[in-house]
Amino acid sequence: MSAKPTPSNSRQPLARRDFLKAAGLTGAAFMLGFSKANAGIVHNLATGPVTFDVTPYVVIEKSGKITILNPIPEIGQGSYQSLPALVAEELGVTLDQVTIRQTGGEKAFGNQTAGGSYSVRGKYQELRKVGASAREMLRQAASQQWRVPLTECIAENATIVHKPTGRKMTYGELAEPAAKLPVPKDPPLTNPANFRILNKSMPRPDVPLKVSGRAQFGIDAKVPGMLYASVERCPALGGGLVKFDASKAKAIKGVRDVVKVERVMGKNRYDGVAVVADSYWAALQGRKALQIEWNTLGIDTFNSTDYENSLRVLAATDGVVGHNAGDFDKTFADSPTKLEALYETPIVSHSPMEPMNATARWNAPDKVEVWVSSQGPDLVKDELAKVLGIPEDNVTANILFSGGGFGRRLTQDFATEAALIAKAVGKPVKVIWTREDDTRLGPFRPMTFSAMRGALSTDGKVVAFQHKVISPSIDATMEEKYDRTKPDGTMLEGTGEQKYEIPNLNTRYVFADFPFPLTYWRAVTSTTLAFSHECFLDEMAHKAGQDPMTFRLAMLTKESDTKRVLTKLREVSNWDKPLPQGWGRGVAQYEFFAGLAGQVVEVSKRANGSVKIEKVYCVADMGTVVNPDNVRTQMEGAIAMALTAALKDGITFENGKAVQGNFDTNRMLRIDEMPTIEVHILAEGGPTIKGAGEPGLPPLAPALANAVFAATGKRIRRLPFDLEKLT
Repeated sequence: MSAKPTPSNSRQPLARRDFLKAAGLTGAAFMLGFSKANAGIVHNLATGPVTFDVTPYVVIEKSGKITILNPIPEIGQGSYQSLPALVAEELGVTLDQVTIRQTGGEKAFGNQTAGGSYSVRGKYQELRKVGASAREMLRQAASQQWRVPLTECIAENATIVHKPTGRKMTYGELAEPAAKLPVPKDPPLTNPANFRILNKSMPRPDVPLKVSGRAQFGIDAKVPGMLYASVERCPALGGGLVKFDASKAKAIKGVRDVVKVERVMGKNRYDGVAVVADSYWAALQGRKALQIEWNTLGIDTFNSTDYENSLRVLAATDGVVGHNAGDFDKTFADSPTKLEALYETPIVSHSPMEPMNATARWNAPDKVEVWVSSQGPDLVKDELAKVLGIPEDNVTANILFSGGGFGRRLTQDFATEAALIAKAVGKPVKVIWTREDDTRLGPFRPMTFSAMRGALSTDGKVVAFQHKVISPSIDATMEEKYDRTKPDGTMLEGTGEQKYEIPNLNTRYVFADFPFPLTYWRAVTSTTLAFSHECFLDEMAHKAGQDPMTFRLAMLTKESDTKRVLTKLREVSNWDKPLPQGWGRGVAQYEFFAGLAGQVVEVSKRANGSVKIEKVYCVADMGTVVNPDNVRTQMEGAIAMALTAALKDGITFENGKAVQGNFDTNRMLRIDEMPTIEVHILAEGGPTIKGAGEPGLPPLAPALANAVFAATGKRIRRLPFDLEKLT
């Protein structure tokens, strides 16, 4: 993840001819979708090249072909299956019977951004209603054709069946008469007890495409006449271009041109020199041959050691209050038992397996088309329009599969860069970043320090708790206007929202300036704040002489999702059963905008003092689930990513440059390091739907650190740490 998306309700006309061409449809079709600022569902059976104000989610052709539009890009999180499944469930078809198409940022579809674990919880009711409306119109058409009561017409397997006689009509046969009927304003939705697809473990239709090599990722895009580009940028990120000599680059076979280009990320503007060639290899070799003089603008003095020390100094300042309940200062001062600790987490890169890339082609002086792996076609259209100075309707976004996103593909700098280079050379251009570009050039997850203070009563209860966050701000590095006098909600994420019943709770934010761009990382700031929050609670439990699980549950006297999660964790992890000698358990949970999960980690101490992770128990609180298998894989993937961030390499700086470049220095978790994971899903239905993509990540680091303490007595307050070198 990633960022919290902001739904859009504006609309944009769509030409039938253009839509049919884009979706690969032929002839007349029953189209059902949204228009007029999404105020209601509309339909159209168009037979000529007219323009109509409808953006369809469901298209049923007379041939029987059914197309469902997927409004959220597939970046590995399963939206290619989960969102069309919402429509298919109500429509009475399986995903094997439909063609899935990706939307292209048309505003009538509303928010189309994969971020904030928003996909299912944001579209659940909307898409079910679309499928149900289409089903009811098809049933009504059959009822009229056969002149039988509507109650006798059943939708199943892309047909309407007359229950008493067994007569059938396909959806294709009913498409035309159905399109002439009024759309039901409040169609009946399927009782969850009768679901055939939802809440069932189903195969994902994108998996066969990916394992067979048929899936098209952004890096696979090909356009006739396309050239390739590789861009050299100042290694001290933010330095300016003084001059460059392209003579040696142009002497390399296949190099066509060398042009200056600008990389745009929010308020940030970075100079670059692009080498454009017939092949990516030639472009890369030409880039290596460039002779460039940069002005580092003083950025070359920045280094991680000094910056970390500056955060430690800032930890002594008050900052601004984010959340306040009771009187922390007085209670802390008067309490018999006080604790204080400083927790530190590093800068990290997103490092998706598919590096940044985009292909751009200008179809007219003011019309551009891009093929890109992005977390949102709406983001692509908006950003390109702003940077290029053209109307948003003049940007065509073709969204392909993404080899990971994790929040990095919320920023469209690589797409605008491709468009600028393509315009400069007058030909379609594919820009491909190297792994080193991807690692060193940001935007990054920010370094976050947490100064913790807490107090216990004489009977060992938490009476005061303070979480002070000292860190740079994502917004401040990307936006022109930033108010330092106000608490930054993103940087305090979840700290004042946990369900623990603490009478005197105070959260604060201390702003720290930072010269490089920052952005959302999967689960955003909860990935760092959960570590300090839940580890410090363990410190308090230990000081009180209490079991960490019992200690937490004692602060949850009221019914809550958090209490349910911890109670379930206690059960499934056999928490109260003694472990073998030398083993330890740790527990953590964290609730934030995307949802809630809790984990128990078991570790064992080896003879040489190193520690092995034996098992992770995860309880995910979901409310409602589309595909349980997908929830499990999302939790497992989040745990793997969290382990990498906790145990491998952060990004450090020397002389204004990121030290880490490729996977030799920015290491990923290896397959033999992956522990056994047992996932349990709490999904009793109901109106509350929670995200799956991000909640599995925050609890891992604190649960692991707490388990290490239980096994070794060593308290972990800084990430990353090495399990091989704990003692």
